[in-house]
Amino acid sequence: MVDVSQHELVPDHVLLDPEEIEAVLAEYDVKRTNLPKIKRTDPALPDEAEVGDVVKIVRDSRTTDEAVVYRLVVS
Repeated sequence: MVDVSQHELVPDHVLLDPEEIEAVLAEYDVKRTNLPKIKRTDPALPDEAEVGDVVKIVRDSRTTDEAVVYRLVVS
């Protein structure tokens, strides 16, 4: 079976630790539930991701060097 998370077109998905999550929420002045969602079954997620975790997704961008988005893992 192919591991799609290792494909060159799939952006990096990084799980944040609790301190990083709090820093992100404070920086953007949002609650965890206000973040965009990503399903736990998404094949690009790391295997250790659980419902309630926050994932940092880093994509290449034409206008900036990289674009960073945060998503909340849901069931």
